[in-house]
Amino acid sequence: MRTRRPPILNRACDVATSMEGEIGRRLEAVTEQWILPTPLANPAILEMFRDRDRKPLQNRAPWAGEYAGKYLTHAVQICRLTRDKRLKDHIKWFVKELISLQAKDGYLGPFPAGSHLTRFAPNSIDTYVWTDNGFTYVDGNNQSTWDAWGHYHIMLGLILWHDLTGDTKALGCARKIADLFCNKFLNSGKRLVSVGSTEMNLAPIHALCLLYERTGQGRYLAMAKEIEKDFRAKSAGDYIRQALAGKEFYQTPKPRWESLHPIQGIAELYFITGQDKYRQAFEQIWWSIVKLDRHNNGGFSSWEKAQGNPYHPGSIETCCTVAWMALSVDMLRMTGTSIVADELELSTLNSGLGMMSPSGRWVTYNTPMEGRRTASPVDCTAFQARPGQPELNCCSVNGPRALGIIDDWALMTDGNGLVVNYYGPCEMTASLAKKRITIQQTTNYPMTGKIILRIQSKQTANFCLKLRIPHWSAETRVSVNGKSVGKVVPGEYLAIERKWRSGDLVRLNLDMSLHYWVGEKECRGKTAIFRGPILLAYDPRFNEIGPAKLPALDSKQPKGRRVSAKSWLEPWMLWEYTAIDGRKLRLCDYASAGAAGDPYKSWLAVRNISKARFSRQNPLRSKRN
Repeated sequence: MRTRRPPILNRACDVATSMEGEIGRRLEAVTEQWILPTPLANPAILEMFRDRDRKPLQNRAPWAGEYAGKYLTHAVQICRLTRDKRLKDHIKWFVKELISLQAKDGYLGPFPAGSHLTRFAPNSIDTYVWTDNGFTYVDGNNQSTWDAWGHYHIMLGLILWHDLTGDTKALGCARKIADLFCNKFLNSGKRLVSVGSTEMNLAPIHALCLLYERTGQGRYLAMAKEIEKDFRAKSAGDYIRQALAGKEFYQTPKPRWESLHPIQGIAELYFITGQDKYRQAFEQIWWSIVKLDRHNNGGFSSWEKAQGNPYHPGSIETCCTVAWMALSVDMLRMTGTSIVADELELSTLNSGLGMMSPSGRWVTYNTPMEGRRTASPVDCTAFQARPGQPELNCCSVNGPRALGIIDDWALMTDGNGLVVNYYGPCEMTASLAKKRITIQQTTNYPMTGKIILRIQSKQTANFCLKLRIPHWSAETRVSVNGKSVGKVVPGEYLAIERKWRSGDLVRLNLDMSLHYWVGEKECRGKTAIFRGPILLAYDPRFNEIGPAKLPALDSKQPKGRRVSAKSWLEPWMLWEYTAIDGRKLRLCDYASAGAAGDPYKSWLAVRNISKARFSRQNPLRSKRN
C-alpha cells in the first residue's frame, strides 16, 4: 500500500500579512470597488438558486452556477491577505445566504428539477459557439450545462471559508454537494463523464480530494478515483496516460484551460496516495505549459486553450491565467522548486495585475501580449449578461483571485523553517515551533532590487530561512547583519540556518539589469524586454513616438532612467531609454500599459541580442548581452 506524500512546501501556519505598495493598494481597491458592492449590484449571483424552479424559467448561461463559487473563492483568499473585518463580515453574510439556497439533496445549482447534474436543462441558453477564432454567434439554443463545474467552484469557496473561519455549516454544505455526487454517480452505474462538457464537469475531482483530506470520508476519495477513470473516456482528457506517454499538453484531447482544475485533482491524488504516476503526470503537464503555452506576460492559453505556441496572438482569457496560477501553487507545493515561485511572480506582477483595472472595479476577458484591454462586461455582455447580473461573467468573478492567490505562496514552510517567495513592501507573520515570527520587508521592489528583511520575534528562534533567488538574477548579493552570505545560486533557494534574534537584518540585492526574450514564429524579429520580473511595454500615452515605426533599442546600451509621466494616471513604473537612432523611448511596466485604453506593445525591436533556448533552468528564455 502506498503511503501519503505530503507537500514539500505548504502555506505557513497562521499567516497574518500586511501588504503595502502597489499590491496593498490593489487589494484595498478591489475590496472596495468590486467585492463589497457585487451582490447588491448583481443580485442574481444568489437569486438564481432561489429561482431555479420558478416559472417561467429564467435564461441562464450553461456555466452560471460558477459565479457564486468563483466570487466566494477570491473573496476568501483576499480576506486572508487583508484581514479586513468588513470583508470578513460580508463573506459571512454571503455564505449564510448561499447555504440557505441548497436543496435537501445537496443540489446548489441554477437549473430546475429534472435537470440536476444532467446533460441538459431547458433554461441553459448559450447562443455562442467556440471556433478557432473565438466565440461566434449562432441562431439557436445550446441547452447543455456545466452543472458539475458550478458545484465544484462552490465547494472550493466553501472549503476555503471553512479553513479560514472554522465555519462547520460551510463545510457541511460542501459535504452535501459531495454526497450528492456520490449518491448519483458512485456504484450506481452512472458516470459523471456522461453529463457533458467533460473537462469542465470533471473538475469536482479536485474538491472531492480536498474534502477527503479534511474529513477522512472514504467515499469522497472513492468518487475522486471514479472520476479519474472517467479521464480515459473518449470524450475526456486522458490527462494521466497522455502525460506519462510524454505528450505535450496541447497535444492531448482536452487542452482547454478548464482542464487545469481536474488536473489539480491529480496533484491531490499524489499527496493522498503517494503513487508516483500522479506526480510524473502532473509535472509533465506543468512543464509543458511553461515551455509551450505561457506567454511573455505570464498569461496562459490562446483562444482559451493550449496551442503549443507561446507566441500565438489569440486572446489570453483571464480565467485561463488564474487557473494556471492555481496549478502553479500546487506545483510549488509538490516540488519545492523555487523557479515555480518565479513563474507565480511573473504571472502575478504582469498578467495578474494587467487584467485588472487600477480602480479594482473590473477585469478583462482578454489580456493580450499587445493590443487593447477591454472590461470583461463589455467583451462578455452579449453571451453572459442577464437581468439581475449585468456585471457577472466567468472572468469578472475570477480575476481578483490573481491577487488572492498571493497568500498561497508568499510565505511557506517546509516543516522546519520559513520560505520567503514574495518580495515587496509587506509584513508577514507566521507560527513556527510555537513561536510567532515576523518578517518585515522594507523595499520598493520590483522598482529596484534592494530588499531588507527584518526578523522580529519575542524570543530567539533556531530555524532555516529560505530565500527565493530568481533565476533571472544573474548576480545576487545577500548579507545577514552586514556579513556577506556565499553560495547564492540563481533559480534556487538560499538556505540560511541560524539562531535568529529579533532585529536581525537580511539584505538582498537582486540583479535588475535588463534581460531579453527573443521572439520566434509570430513574434520573429521582435524581443520582450524584462527588468527583473517586470515585462516592459510601450504605451503611446507616454511617448511622442507613434506605434507604427518604433525605433530599436541596443542591448549593449541598456541603461535607462526612471521618469514620471506627469499625469494624474501615473504608471506603476516608467523608464526612458535611448534608441539606436537617438530618440527617447519610454517603456512602462506591462500591468500599467493600456490602462487608459491605449493600444500597447510588449514585443519590441532590440539589436545585438541572440536567442536563448528554453530550459528548466531558464524557462523565460531570457538572456543578457
